[in-house]
Amino acid sequence: MAAWDLMRRRSLIALGPLVVALGCGGGHQLAAREVADAASPSGLHASPIAAPSSSAAASVSPPAARDLPAITLAFGGDVHFEGASRARLAADPATALQPVAGVLSAADLAIVNLETAVTDRGTAAPKQYVFRAPATTFTALKAAGIDVATMANNHGMDYGVVGLRDSLAAARAAGFPVVGIGEDEASAYRPYVADVRGVRVAVIGATQVLDDHLVQAWTAGPGKPGLASAKRVERLLAEVRTARAQADVVVVDVHYGTERASCPTAAQSSIARSLVEAGADVVVGSHAHVLLGGGWMGQAYVDYGLGNFVFYSSGHGPGTQTGVLTLTVQGRHVQAAHWTPAHIEGGVPRPLSGPAAVAAQQRWSDLRGCTGLSAGPGR
Repeated sequence: MAAWDLMRRRSLIALGPLVVALGCGGGHQLAAREVADAASPSGLHASPIAAPSSSAAASVSPPAARDLPAITLAFGGDVHFEGASRARLAADPATALQPVAGVLSAADLAIVNLETAVTDRGTAAPKQYVFRAPATTFTALKAAGIDVATMANNHGMDYGVVGLRDSLAAARAAGFPVVGIGEDEASAYRPYVADVRGVRVAVIGATQVLDDHLVQAWTAGPGKPGLASAKRVERLLAEVRTARAQADVVVVDVHYGTERASCPTAAQSSIARSLVEAGADVVVGSHAHVLLGGGWMGQAYVDYGLGNFVFYSSGHGPGTQTGVLTLTVQGRHVQAAHWTPAHIEGGVPRPLSGPAAVAAQQRWSDLRGCTGLSAGPGR
């Protein structure tokens, strides 16, 4: 199914310049009408989510859950197009992620972590691993049914400010929303908001993982390009509270955790609880390159690690174990969680079936044991 046909089927409306998504700050900022036109050939309308005053925040309340339809949100982990997946991308972006496209396209809104700069310019950051990918990355994501990506991670600025601006320009040209990155602090922290069958879903991206010697250079500030840093906890929580006042469902995708550790750190648990208390209904993330557990924290759903997704892992180790998390949400109530287990082959996730899927499903469920999360809501 063509990407635009998919978007029309979902009745997904991108709500404008709040997306670092399609617009950059400063001279590259698009007007709301222009953002809508860039995002859809059918001219879907757009409007920003405003930062309310304290009195306004108290007076604005989303519709009651009983008035809203149940929708599905799908999540995948870390994505880049290095290694074998680069060849698939070069051959045909529209089919690069075909093995997993059916699962992602079935959801009303699908979200991943794009762990690469999208550029062919810039100077590589002084670090061991740097990733970059061509602009066709966004074509591949859209064709697979992915609707928005966070770029707030420890690779989002691997090629500096030049790479950041190229990434934003490529996303804007493709009409593809990205969050967690921007020309300034406001645009980096600002959520993408979609109207999904009448449900306003706000998606915020932030990273708790930044190399010590790059934190200052990579963190967005007033008039300063960069990433939304989850190390600035109060700034992130303020954005969540603002979104809570105006959206029906608030999702925060955080890059967090310790590489190859399958249990959450104290820092992960702390920020997840703070985000839930601030109004997040769903907190998901990645970074560890292995799967971590997920479950309910009161009425909210938390997943501590979605692992690799489109990555250059090979063989059958923990780094190749992946999948798609699909949540059924009605208003603020996360009603159900479904895990579609997959295995990374040739750089892309391929859903499992039969006994292999049953065993992988059980392994994923068992990961909840060290998280302190519950198997159901409100427990």
